[in-house]
Amino acid sequence: MSTPWILKTLGFVILIGSIMALIEKSGGVGGFVHFVLHQKAFVSSKRSALLLSYFLGVFIFIETSITALISGAVGKPLCDKYKIPHAKLAYICDSTSAPIGSLVIFNGYGALLLGLITTQISQGSLEGTAFELLLDSVLYNFYAMSALLVAFLFIWFGIDIGPMKRLEYKKSEIYVEEKVNSMYLMLLPIFLMLVLIFVFLYITGNGEILKGSGSSSIFYTMLSVLGFIFIYYVGTKNMSILEYSKISFKGAKKLFAVSMILIFAFSIGEVTSQLKTGLYLASFASENLNVVFLAGAIFLLSSLISFSTGTSWGTFSIMIPIAVPMAVAMDGDSALVIGAVISGGIFGDHCSPISDTTIISSMAAECEVIEHVRTQLPYALISGCIALSLFVVLSFINS
Repeated sequence: MSTPWILKTLGFVILIGSIMALIEKSGGVGGFVHFVLHQKAFVSSKRSALLLSYFLGVFIFIETSITALISGAVGKPLCDKYKIPHAKLAYICDSTSAPIGSLVIFNGYGALLLGLITTQISQGSLEGTAFELLLDSVLYNFYAMSALLVAFLFIWFGIDIGPMKRLEYKKSEIYVEEKVNSMYLMLLPIFLMLVLIFVFLYITGNGEILKGSGSSSIFYTMLSVLGFIFIYYVGTKNMSILEYSKISFKGAKKLFAVSMILIFAFSIGEVTSQLKTGLYLASFASENLNVVFLAGAIFLLSSLISFSTGTSWGTFSIMIPIAVPMAVAMDGDSALVIGAVISGGIFGDHCSPISDTTIISSMAAECEVIEHVRTQLPYALISGCIALSLFVVLSFINS
């Protein structure tokens, strides 16, 4: 708790909870939904109906739950209009939320991964800057990339396989009235986040973005956006100072559990480092496992842990302190191995019926959780096989 970057990372998590709660309550989300449905004719077919939800999931990457909820909110009325089974919408929500969140790292995923990699650098397991290593690792996040590609092909070509073939359309029975205000109440804060993160990376890196402090940049960005929202929302009389304060507190409280996960994650990382768990596994694996299969094995193990626990965050916290020393001891590619951990965590989380993103995607699309899991599993397995093959091929090339 006395380490500055840890405190800034925890602060970021709390602040993003406040920001998301404020945007939701402002009516900006409802305004955006109204705009794309009624003011602009973006949708004219089943394909374009699902594509709209897909691209929303890709472009709104700040937080996975918000991504899924916005995609679902926009997609449900379109599914009813074109008689599209809601399990298809749930698959799109799920296949864009966590995968895109793990690729575009200016969010909670980035904060956690940055913290875990920084821990490994401070303990001497890795060399270089945490932000550069994180960017390198994200380039090897093959499952997220393949999941997004498979989902797009599913929409574009209408590829129904497995249980998805037998789906029948069921009309929505639940209707929740959405507060509708100007969509700029949502768009301007999100745009400001994207701009300021690079501004603060430039400032903290003394003119070099790649050398900037990720934890500081993310923290200062969220603090600035929260201040902007106060001026914008209160100034336009969208909400009073009291409402702003109450909503901010509720949003922060909602993500308090995530900040506790981070604290425990950093603690686990320190413990496994002190116990030399990674070095032990490396010495054990070096006798039984060729370095060519290291990234593939890490991917499968991370997938199993994530599927069993339903959390990619916990998987990252457990596996990165183990996988990095293994890669270093076996003279493997550390960035590739970290990419394998990220991919495996997202893959297992995507398939797991107890994952929060699986449940939220089902809820957002008004689809039964088990139906969603059954129908999306064949597509997730295809993406997983593609990712596994790429890890083995790249390990062979690097070796």
